[in-house]
Amino acid sequence: MPKGEGKLIAQNKRANHDYFIEDTYEAGMVLQGTEIKSIRAGKVNIRDSFARIQNGELFLHNAHISPYEQGNRYNHDPLRTRKLLLHRKEINKLIGESKEQGYSIIPLKIYLKNGVAKILIGLGKGKKKYDKREDLKQKEAKRDIERAFREQQKV
Repeated sequence: MPKGEGKLIAQNKRANHDYFIEDTYEAGMVLQGTEIKSIRAGKVNIRDSFARIQNGELFLHNAHISPYEQGNRYNHDPLRTRKLLLHRKEINKLIGESKEQGYSIIPLKIYLKNGVAKILIGLGKGKKKYDKREDLKQKEAKRDIERAFREQQKV
């Protein structure tokens, strides 16, 4: 299976709007028992989350995984920092690239692959306001062309 394929659980749609995604990596996540149950139920939000490298390891910050309803006292903290699992070579590459000015590590998708929760993270460079406007113009032009093409097909 290629990167990013599986049962999609959560997607960060703002990431492509706010960043130029230059490279993507598939990472495993270290989770507690009630967290995987909440993920399978789709109760995840990664909109404001980010990844950071600390002591040679990659950690996911600010990802909200809702407490499991039947979890009682074994429930987890919804915003706890979670460790991401990558190969050493990939982490070293991320360390080198993310030290450059303007680069961030952003989670793009959370999905289930063969019953295991995976996260697709991207190395992104922040967009300026004029870049965002240009993207919106291109998107609108593409939409207009498709609309005109569909109307022409009806005739």
